[in-house]
Amino acid sequence: MNQALFLDRDGVINEDREDYVKSWEEFRFIPGVRSALKKLRKAKIPVVLITNQSVIGRGMITENELSVIHEGMGKAVQKAGGLFQKIYYCPHHPRDRCRCRKPRIGLLKKAAQELDLDLTKCVLVGDTLKDIQTGNRAGCRTILVQSGQGKASLIKIISGKTRIKPDWVCDNLPEAVPLILEFFRKA
Repeated sequence: MNQALFLDRDGVINEDREDYVKSWEEFRFIPGVRSALKKLRKAKIPVVLITNQSVIGRGMITENELSVIHEGMGKAVQKAGGLFQKIYYCPHHPRDRCRCRKPRIGLLKKAAQELDLDLTKCVLVGDTLKDIQTGNRAGCRTILVQSGQGKASLIKIISGKTRIKPDWVCDNLPEAVPLILEFFRKA
């Protein structure tokens, strides 16, 4: 495959919740995301979901319950014409200090190995500084979207409270699509 688009889930695909998404019934797509995923599939850009899901490590849901959420999400995306090539998630609590929890790059390395990707030819879209830091550490190009926690992340960047910098900033995933298409066209 060589190239892929990595997407964070909460705040990029669906509305982020302070109390976490714990069921399919709580899952709400961000407006325009399904049509954006359709455009990406039409352009033959492989989309891979990379998400921290500490809701499992916190004992709030099981991995089977997360599978139900991801199955519902995947079916809704496919019905709209999009597709997730694969979904990778970290189930651990932040205190576990695992290698897969963003901003560590374990999930990206695993995806690169399993899907034959060159991470320097990939793009990661996220709404948090952790997402951007993950992409930067792995050598990906990065897009910070202002949906989810993105506005707060951008304020930290602009005010100089962090050295973490994305390659691009967009309002949301649908607005990032033209940039993504251009990147993959040139790569």
